[in-house]
Amino acid sequence: MEHDPFAAALSKMLNAERAAKSEVMIKPSMKMLKTVLNILKESSYIKDFEEIPDGKGNILKVKLSGNINKCLAIKPRFPITKQEYEKFEKRFLIGKDFGFLIISTPKGIMTNKEAKELGLGGKLIAYVY
Repeated sequence: MEHDPFAAALSKMLNAERAAKSEVMIKPSMKMLKTVLNILKESSYIKDFEEIPDGKGNILKVKLSGNINKCLAIKPRFPITKQEYEKFEKRFLIGKDFGFLIISTPKGIMTNKEAKELGLGGKLIAYVY
């Protein structure tokens, strides 16, 4: 049993990307991971994903595009206010406007750019570049 299946899923995607695989199977499927995968799909970090029912938590089949350099979960999940975005961007991202942070806000899971525009704080979940 994994302690953090979300972090394990992101690591599995990163390892498959580094091994030049075209797709990866992630189990179990969870709502938060599907939301993050939608964000990655909109940003062209992955091609597509689909949920395959197996009767025991379902499997996510993710088609990789070769654009991920690094994607990892942030632990502990730091609380962030709207004034602190720049501090955490400097800590987790390698350059300005290169990649993004994924944040859980009261209005849902979104990127740091969207949260800044809406003036929202929340909890840091992951980063991708």
